[in-house]
Amino acid sequence: MSGIRPDELDERLDSSADEPFLLDIRPRESYRGRAIEDSHNIPVYNELRKGDESALRRRLGEIPSDEEIVVICKMGVVAKRATSLLDDEGYDAATLRGGMSGWTGYQRGSLGYKLRSLLWKIW
Repeated sequence: MSGIRPDELDERLDSSADEPFLLDIRPRESYRGRAIEDSHNIPVYNELRKGDESALRRRLGEIPSDEEIVVICKMGVVAKRATSLLDDEGYDAATLRGGMSGWTGYQRGSLGYKLRSLLWKIW
């Protein structure tokens, strides 16, 4: 299971030839409030947070199996569960490190994001 930093994803999104499928698993209300452009919402966050993978398994048909998938949640923690399930099912999946919080921090150039990004590069 792998992760992708917000700055790496942003570079990939700028290069249309290497653009991944963005799977946002947050609840629909959160997704409607703020989302990465061209992402796809399959709201299974609450179920995965409780350890229930069945909601995501039922919706695998909505996720392309021939593209790289980047999974997005609020902070990146629950997305790791979805990424693991997708990996087990044969998908090429990665978690957006820091989730939408990391993406927002990156977009704003916040000090918190810069510190987290430095740690991600070290690990």
